[in-house]
Amino acid sequence: MLQDKTMVNDTLAMIKNNLTFYANSISECENPELREALQQIRDTCECSQYNLFKLAETKGFYQPAMPANDTEVQQVKSQLQC
Repeated sequence: MLQDKTMVNDTLAMIKNNLTFYANSISECENPELREALQQIRDTCECSQYNLFKLAETKGFYQPAMPANDTEVQQVKSQLQC
């Protein structure tokens, strides 16, 4: 029997792969209606991922990295804007 932690982590990994699939599909989609449908599915998937992440964090299954300070955030923003 799988433990809760294993199931949550496996599900989070699966959702992460799904989000990558949706991002790739959306970026290559020419049909506006299909693109919008994929975006809505992706948004729902992201919401589910966040809720599951919060559950994992609450139960101690996941320990996120320390938050970045303002200087680090600004450095990444400037690198990505170039």
